Amino acid sequence: MTFADLPLGPLERALVDSLQRLDPAASPVVLASAALLCIALDKGDVCLPLARLAGQRPWPEHAFNLPKLVDWQAQLLASPLVGADGDFTPLILEHGRLYLARYQAYERHLATQLLQRAADLPEIDDAQLSESLTRLFAFNTQQPDWQRLAAAQAVRRKLAVISGGPGTGKTTTVVRLLAALLEQPGCEHLAIGLAAPTGKAAARMAEAIRNAKAELPVSEAVKAALPDEARTLHRLLGSRGDSPQVRHHAANPLALDVLVVDEASMVDLALMAKLLDALPPTARLILLGDKDQLCAVEAGAVFAELCEGRGFDAQAAADLQRITGQPVPVSEPASKLGDAVVLLTHSHRFAGDSGIGELARRINGGDVSGTLNLLKEGRSDLAWNAEPTPADLLDRLDQGYAPYMAAAKSADAAAAFAAFNSFRTLTAQREGAWGVAGINEALEARIKRRSQVASRERWYVGRPVMVRQNDYALGLFNGDIGICLHTEYGLRVFFEGEDGYRPFAPARLPSHDSAFAMTVHKSQGSEFAEVLLVLPEQPSPLLSRSLFYTGITRAKSKVEIWGLPPRLAEAVATRAERAAGLAERLAHAPAAVGSDTPIATNGQLGLFD
Repeated sequence: MTFADLPLGPLERALVDSLQRLDPAASPVVLASAALLCIALDKGDVCLPLARLAGQRPWPEHAFNLPKLVDWQAQLLASPLVGADGDFTPLILEHGRLYLARYQAYERHLATQLLQRAADLPEIDDAQLSESLTRLFAFNTQQPDWQRLAAAQAVRRKLAVISGGPGTGKTTTVVRLLAALLEQPGCEHLAIGLAAPTGKAAARMAEAIRNAKAELPVSEAVKAALPDEARTLHRLLGSRGDSPQVRHHAANPLALDVLVVDEASMVDLALMAKLLDALPPTARLILLGDKDQLCAVEAGAVFAELCEGRGFDAQAAADLQRITGQPVPVSEPASKLGDAVVLLTHSHRFAGDSGIGELARRINGGDVSGTLNLLKEGRSDLAWNAEPTPADLLDRLDQGYAPYMAAAKSADAAAAFAAFNSFRTLTAQREGAWGVAGINEALEARIKRRSQVASRERWYVGRPVMVRQNDYALGLFNGDIGICLHTEYGLRVFFEGEDGYRPFAPARLPSHDSAFAMTVHKSQGSEFAEVLLVLPEQPSPLLSRSLFYTGITRAKSKVEIWGLPPRLAEAVATRAERAAGLAERLAHAPAAVGSDTPIATNGQLGLFD
């Protein structure tokens, strides 16, 4: 068997071909390593950890074995295509991890930026901060009040990472910490930016902050200084179509003093690196997210890595206790960012006896038997169909969406959206009978037959759609939900807006899909009264603890799970870990991170393009 016989996809083959042009004598081991790295990137890994595959047969059906670890590293380093940190080569081998040069530069530069920002402490009026926090968080009775502690650290640091599950008050925390920051001497006119990975998340964040401003016990001047609008990260940075170049970078930084990024768990490595590069060194960065949620679709699990090694040493704990009056547990941080990270643990959405809350804890704890036993208890907010069939599922979805379809026929957009948000179907995958495509197709066929709509017709009253690409001219963004209703002008698709509901002719919409069912990935950041979560019938690499947790916590009052016991067990037992080196870089002194490779300042050339 020759290297050419290996089952490589188009992207892997293109990479291998380009490397062969650079080095016609490249060995099969080097080329196979590059192909495996490309596959790893497609799965979300930032690098290829050699120890994971050393001595194995990566393509089981082909007799191609990788060398043992020591020999593998030696063969890679002997190639002109592979270099060490700082070398100008297509591939970089560092600490047993093989990177594409661009991703190694992203990771190393991001670590350097984060460490520099975390070490640069602004001047703070402790007395004013203490008074602000006491007033702004007087409603909280928890001890310790982690919301107050998170706000204190965000004001006292130029980097703050705030993680918390659904209902833990991340938005409440951030609007109040911004108010406390604006009350600091000399901070009255800070330029504050709000951003999120998707248009839907950005709009929701801005709305939540606008609503929270009215209740703040602060002056009108402080309320007026709080931001009203949020942008997507791509729009904030000035993305240029399909090009990796962005308008804002180190030589053309963002005009911001503070940047708050919501749903930061969805931000991939490349985007986060570009964001830090574009943020002025003097600016504060506040990242909000849930470390247990699904990671970004692209390579990297940056937010989860930032949350590793968190803790407060004795000095940080004493300072926080003095300022906030809250007891602060001492736990020596393993990361240089340790005391910049605060975890919100008290859920205001799920009560102590909540089945959903308890289920989330057992899933995150990897407790397979505990999860299955809990689902068998018959809790009022939990339901489990352990023997699902496609026919039964279709009947259940027909029943679940019946109130929505009735509301849609009334042509009242507000009633239709309220009904649609009361019940939603989430799946692990797109394809197959148990995926988005199969469920939407089957349910739509039944609805069309009942409504006497021709099967070839795409549009009908009650069709829900999800936008797949941003359209800034229309103000529609990837992930936005629309509902087709009958109007005096014919069928129109309505979308929620700041000032009510906006109708569009179906032909004007950007790329979209039907949305009775949506993937758990697409549901991140959303909330529904009831959720029906469908797991695949066959084992799937998509099933993981984070997917299961994310799916069930989209529900506010009830979650219904349709899945075989083995699939549930696999999901709880599988911790989706992405190969990367960011956490390790942050755990070392800055000198161990390595000298920083200059990034082109004209926005046209360099490793970040």
